Amino acid sequence: MPVSVTMPRLGESVTEGTVTRWLKQEGERVEVDEPLLEVSTDKVDTEIPSPAAGVLTRIVVGEDETADVGSELAVIAGEGEDTGSAAPAPAQEAEQADEPEPAAPTTPSTEKPAEDEAPAPQTASAGSAEGTEVTMPALGESVTEGTVTRWLKQVGETIEVDEPLLEVSTDKVDTEIPSPVAGTVLEIKVPEDETADVGAVLAVIGSADAKPAAAPAPAAPAPKAEAPKAEAPKAEAPKAEAPKVETAPAPQIAKASEAEPAAPAPAAVASNGAGDAGYVTPLVRKLAAEKGVDLSTLTGTGVGGRIRKQDVIDAAEKAAAEKAAAEKAAAEKAAAEKAAAEKAAAAKAPAAAAPAAAAPAAAPAKAKAEPSPLRGRTEKLTRIRATIARRMVESLQVSAQLTTVVEVDVTKIANLRNKAKADFQAKHGVKLTFLPFFALATVEALQQHPVVNSSLDLEAGTVTYHGAEHLGIAVDAPKGLVVPVIKDAGDLNLAGLSKRIADLADRTRNNKIGPDEIGGGTFTLTNTGSRGALFDTPIINQPQVGILGLGAVVKRPVIVNDPELGEIIAPRSMVYLALSYDHRIVDGADAARFLVTLKERLEAGQFEADLGL
Repeated sequence: MPVSVTMPRLGESVTEGTVTRWLKQEGERVEVDEPLLEVSTDKVDTEIPSPAAGVLTRIVVGEDETADVGSELAVIAGEGEDTGSAAPAPAQEAEQADEPEPAAPTTPSTEKPAEDEAPAPQTASAGSAEGTEVTMPALGESVTEGTVTRWLKQVGETIEVDEPLLEVSTDKVDTEIPSPVAGTVLEIKVPEDETADVGAVLAVIGSADAKPAAAPAPAAPAPKAEAPKAEAPKAEAPKAEAPKVETAPAPQIAKASEAEPAAPAPAAVASNGAGDAGYVTPLVRKLAAEKGVDLSTLTGTGVGGRIRKQDVIDAAEKAAAEKAAAEKAAAEKAAAEKAAAEKAAAAKAPAAAAPAAAAPAAAPAKAKAEPSPLRGRTEKLTRIRATIARRMVESLQVSAQLTTVVEVDVTKIANLRNKAKADFQAKHGVKLTFLPFFALATVEALQQHPVVNSSLDLEAGTVTYHGAEHLGIAVDAPKGLVVPVIKDAGDLNLAGLSKRIADLADRTRNNKIGPDEIGGGTFTLTNTGSRGALFDTPIINQPQVGILGLGAVVKRPVIVNDPELGEIIAPRSMVYLALSYDHRIVDGADAARFLVTLKERLEAGQFEADLGL
């Protein structure tokens, strides 16, 4: 009887998913729990396994099409309707090499081994192992689930307290999960590329002398290591000769033999749903597309040769470095040729040397103005970009936002910074920028005006005036805007804020930020002036009620009052500060009072004690 494959519910509040890739095509055979297709939602990218064994007779939803939860995606014919059922026989023979009966090539015998073998590599179960359970942590606000992208330890291996155990990905962050205890990994309950809810058990860790019941399970990805007998490698020999071995009942067992015939054709390997060296997870594939990395040129460093996220990042950085080196070499060569040409021209015609030199000087400017590679392209939104888009619109819909701007003279701070920045960097190891001055003054102003450091709950009819200042700092990261939070910023001085800002920004851009560091903020700073903008009207980061936009510090002529000369025009370092606030709880007068307090603190410029001057 045909079996319908439907769109599963991939997390709370998820009502639909987009088919990004079919791993099997119509007419191909599929086994129970073998990856059938890849689906993407705003929360997770994942594989959908086949609910039954048989032949994929019809694909209902094509690639790049969206379907509601519960709708039909494909139809799989029953066992009796499969005409190509002889293919699984060689693979089954190899799987049962440790038994004295090599035969049983018939279709009915393939289903049971698939059910017996498949759970081993997926769960790495240690039987009835008892110990400490490792659960999926809450990886940020509103995150209800996470996807296991890589296990750093396997069943039977020892691990120390706080040693990284696995890598997990969500729509907000990719991070490592440390072990809560020291001991031996007894059981892995959630395999790689599968999603688990927050609080779900991921693994079990026992005492250091514990013996897991299924210790050989980690070797499952490599068939030669699976069988403990010395004869097992010989049993694999006929498997490599079988042209249809990719349809084996247990796809993770068959993957090693698939890699050999597929090597000359990387595209064929990439279309395979098994976890071999040519296969990458949807998360890694999207990252490669964003960074322009050709996956067929990479050698994976993951388990079984799998290409990991870090492999893609390293390849992108290497390519960028090589490109920069090539551009530098070309520029140096051009400069040398230009100098030689100018020298030769000057020797022949001194009077015409200047015009002659001017002509080639203009050429490089045109050569540098290359069009962006994004021009003329249409591509899918990344999950984080789609999430940012949704949350920005939601913020404008749920709160009454208004922006007030003031102009601040920060000449005294600019002079202090120029005087102290060399000693400050030598002492604290970070550059002294304008941002920590603004951060310190903001925290002090929030302490005086708690209404700007609050959150509103209309359903409960309450407003919470926070007892601490948890300052969010908007960071322009490669994958999109991320807002890490400096917890208890009010307890830090200028040097402390400088270090925390530099540390958070660096780890955010290098994707090393922890999930507990991007939630819980009570107020946010966004430094749009770092790219030259005078000011903007930033959107509030919900459920906060205020965000401060910092414009560019610009030196320009300003009328000032001199004690002796009266009003004079003098060059001053000026900046615009734009406060967007929730008018449901913050009135215009409240916003103005907050900004005036901030302006007076910055213009007074009394930071000598913080700088040791």
